[in-house]
Amino acid sequence: MKPNQVFGRMSPERAERVLNAILEESPAVYTQAVAAAAATMKARPQFMMKQPKDKRAKLIRQALSRVAASPIAEEILATYFLEMRKDLLTEWLDALGLEHEEGVLKTDTPDAPAQAELQKLVDAYRKGDGDEADDRELLLQAFAAQSAIDWPDFEAMLEGAS
Repeated sequence: MKPNQVFGRMSPERAERVLNAILEESPAVYTQAVAAAAATMKARPQFMMKQPKDKRAKLIRQALSRVAASPIAEEILATYFLEMRKDLLTEWLDALGLEHEEGVLKTDTPDAPAQAELQKLVDAYRKGDGDEADDRELLLQAFAAQSAIDWPDFEAMLEGAS
């Protein structure tokens, strides 16, 4: 799965919640998302900013769903979890036993745990706080979509759950 595919599978409502959180906490990254969407639509960013929030979020999600937007989609997902949901990110990384500093991996290409162990970790992580189920699942998808993560078994597990 690629970052653009994560946005492609995201509901418009979910995308709007994520993008609104980014707008509040990281306006510079939100501006990049608006610029990417505007470029995709061959429109000016000012046009995008004049749209109602729900329509703007829908347009941004559509733009980030495109293959060419994968790098910015990856950055937006990383920003969401590093700045708004670091608790979930560090919980996942700690469960995996991956070295990190405040959610940022210390190695460029971490090795995957054995498939059986990884399945146990995924199952346990998904059972966390029920109010966070959407963000937990999104984190798993975003983690798998990172360019540094090449874990085919992990992607297959997530595909099987979709």
